[in-house]
Amino acid sequence: MGSGLVPGLAVGALMAWQGLLASHGAYGWAVFALYAMVMGVLLGGFVGRRPSGPAVSAAGGLLLGLLGWTVWWLTLNPMLRGTRPTWSVEAAAAVYPELVGSLLQGTLSGLLFHLAVRRFRGRPAKAEVPAPRVVIVGGGFGGISAARRFERLNLRGHRVDVTLVSDSNYLLFTPMLAEVASGGLEGQHIGSPVRAAAPHTRFRHGRVAGVDVARRRVVLETGGEPIGYEHLVLAVGSVPDFLDLPGVAEHALTLKSLGDAVRLRERVLALLERADQEADPAERRRLLTFVVAGGGFAGTESVAELYDLTHDVLHFYPAISPDEPRFVLVHADERILPELSERLGGYALGKLRSRGIEFRLGVRVTGATSRAVRLDDGEAVETATFVWTAGNRPSPLLRTLPGESGRRGAVVVDRTLRAFEMDRVWAVGDCAQIPAEDGALYPPTAQHATREGRAVADNVAAVLKGQRPSPFRFKSIGTFVALGHRTAAGEIRGRPFSGLSAWLLWRGIYLAKLPGVERRVRVLLDWVLDVAFPRDIVVTGPPADAPVPLPEQAAR
Repeated sequence: MGSGLVPGLAVGALMAWQGLLASHGAYGWAVFALYAMVMGVLLGGFVGRRPSGPAVSAAGGLLLGLLGWTVWWLTLNPMLRGTRPTWSVEAAAAVYPELVGSLLQGTLSGLLFHLAVRRFRGRPAKAEVPAPRVVIVGGGFGGISAARRFERLNLRGHRVDVTLVSDSNYLLFTPMLAEVASGGLEGQHIGSPVRAAAPHTRFRHGRVAGVDVARRRVVLETGGEPIGYEHLVLAVGSVPDFLDLPGVAEHALTLKSLGDAVRLRERVLALLERADQEADPAERRRLLTFVVAGGGFAGTESVAELYDLTHDVLHFYPAISPDEPRFVLVHADERILPELSERLGGYALGKLRSRGIEFRLGVRVTGATSRAVRLDDGEAVETATFVWTAGNRPSPLLRTLPGESGRRGAVVVDRTLRAFEMDRVWAVGDCAQIPAEDGALYPPTAQHATREGRAVADNVAAVLKGQRPSPFRFKSIGTFVALGHRTAAGEIRGRPFSGLSAWLLWRGIYLAKLPGVERRVRVLLDWVLDVAFPRDIVVTGPPADAPVPLPEQAAR
């Protein structure tokens, strides 16, 4: 208030001395000072929480001065005088001196406010109780959503000191990962840096070695001082589960990270280079056979994108005819995409089959070698590319915790997302087993993890204030799966979509959900360039005349 009153008195007195406030009576300067006091209060409310510098404070005061002139001198003052505000040029010209005074007063108030805040902060602060410390482990959808929610709660007056620990310094937008593997998107464009996504959260880049629940400490593999906490949020996600099948962990490619997507793209292109020069028909057929295990979203999108990548670049390889590449999807159930309705699953199956993609339904993988994938019906599919999307399990970190474990080692939580048998520990996302109202379990999807992150932040804040946490409730909005060739299938609130319209909806929805305007623009440009130009075939791995080594992937 004082930052507005002092400049208000000075500017008001100057305007009164010049006769610019005569229309407001003998005490026009007092009216202006009262108006300036209100502006000072608003300035403290809008700029006071985070005064970044004198320029920001002055700009804030200038904008408030303009807003105040519009609201008071152009609108409320005429109404109090019994006239109707017109907001015309003539009305604005009549109070033009007040505009100059309001802008000058607002700018001076902002500068004075900044100086006052700096002086106040420069004094020795009184000893105050440290803010409760919350540690979030995991930088996926759930962890980042929780961190951002805590930042908003801090702005509303909840004092929480938040630290986020993750072995990756970016949030990966996994729904678009298959497009990176097919070369349709640049990998960095679907990864948003954690420090940008949650700019006011303390970030530690590292892998967690263990959690001491009794002492409430998080220990990093890099050593150093353990991170203490009052509340711990586990959002460590999941890793591929190879089901202890012989050879699968050693010879299968996965699609869980940017590195996985880039490695898969490099593999396909390198095999095309090699097959273009291969004279042995049997070896050539093996090099051009691509097997994907798993008929869920990840597997279906992977086989569709691999098909698009291969056929979009075949014109660069004149020795390979379009009917030579072979694509096989192996799925243990009788229909693909169990997350969608039977009608949409059948539509997707028909679309992919019409392009020549083969399906082995009701069949399981029993093992793999460097040259083939074995199935439980006795068939061995000769291949040089085997992609595994048929199983995930929660992070191995959870095995070290003393709490109750659920399916595949997930942390069992109650409906408020609080872990059983572990004091002040919460869990969200793929690593948590979360019960719904009807007794079922919430699925491990990005849209659920995002809402769970917000809910856990609200519940932790409530507990810190001595209040009861609220049960998590959320009903899925919809799901979409890309089928390549500018087609997709999905549903929103039970309404089905398929074909080009579903593909446009899929792209529009996911583009809007990408974190940050910069990422959205980059992805949009990638899509435009993908239409206008052929996909890149640059291979940074081994040369075409060298054997293509299968990457060793230890079971995690």
